[in-house]
Amino acid sequence: MSLAAPDLTDGDIFARIRLLRSPGIGPVSYFQLLRRFGNAAAALEALPDLAARGGARYRPVPAEQIEAEIARLYAAGGQYLFHDAPAYPRLLAALETPPPVLTWRGDLALLGQGAVALVGARNASAGACRLAREYGAALAARGYAVVSGLARGIDAAAHRGALAAMERGGGTIGVIASGIDVTYPPEHAELQETIAQRGLLLAEMPPGTEPLARHFPFRNRIIAGLASGTVVVEAAPRSGSLITARLAAEAGREVMAVPGSPLDSRSRGCNELIRDGAVLVQSADDISELLERFEGPQGKSGRLLLREAPWSAEDGEETGFDLAAPGDDGPVEVAHLLGTAPVATDELIRQSGAGAGAVQMALIELELAGRLIRHAGGRVSLIER
Repeated sequence: MSLAAPDLTDGDIFARIRLLRSPGIGPVSYFQLLRRFGNAAAALEALPDLAARGGARYRPVPAEQIEAEIARLYAAGGQYLFHDAPAYPRLLAALETPPPVLTWRGDLALLGQGAVALVGARNASAGACRLAREYGAALAARGYAVVSGLARGIDAAAHRGALAAMERGGGTIGVIASGIDVTYPPEHAELQETIAQRGLLLAEMPPGTEPLARHFPFRNRIIAGLASGTVVVEAAPRSGSLITARLAAEAGREVMAVPGSPLDSRSRGCNELIRDGAVLVQSADDISELLERFEGPQGKSGRLLLREAPWSAEDGEETGFDLAAPGDDGPVEVAHLLGTAPVATDELIRQSGAGAGAVQMALIELELAGRLIRHAGGRVSLIER
């Protein structure tokens, strides 16, 4: 059996990708449907009937589109990594919504090493970039895989530092918000290719996908999910780096921040994280000492105070799934319990009096019909028309 895939035929792979790429299907729906119908091909056959019960006609994504995607991925030297493959990282699988499939190039063995995320500002100061490069090199030399997002500034510095020291046992993992064959920013084409050749490059979006603003929070959850700890070197308030840190806290991982001058706006995000309970770190020794004590996700971080929802899942991302067993309750009507204000799925189960599986399937029916949107924290609402 390949480390990158379970014992799947080409038909299984095709059906899984087609299911995931079809309209209205996100991680929650995908896992629910696989559990309910046993395999992706059977789930695909059921989609039109499910959508009809939700009040709409439905067609899965055209097969030709999936054929083109697979051909493009293989032409770029990439492969698929499915959620049930032996190499799929345990920490990433522990997220509420792990990516059902990733595309990758490089050394998949890096997913089996201890990992630490180094993130920060794109317009970082020269001193912060030097610090990120030194941290990346020191942590790679200690055997860690340094995870970051290939952005300008801190991300690029962390990757370059890790690459310079990877012969001593560690490495670097780049997680991008585009397709595996798309470079962003353009000036990082050489760095991205070097990571794909000497480290590991990961993407959740289909090949050929250009990076859009809504893709970056999805990428950030993967960065946080791969690592036992996230270090923010420099960040402005409400930056993507703080999203990554708060996602790490939501996942029960260690959150660390490098303090900076209150006179520099690029340090305010880190200082706020420390105020809210993140661990203050000033050296690679501080970071590795904390990581060595990490015993695995234990629910939400007990240190970092989450002042607000870490990110919005408005654009198809879903959270809080509960896999329904094939023998669960039959269809149930929940649309009358929903409005345009988000409500927790657990509350729908309580108010409907139906089983969890029946409620989840009813939500999938509404979602396939284009009537439902999922939000962070396992909440759902009707789409306002």
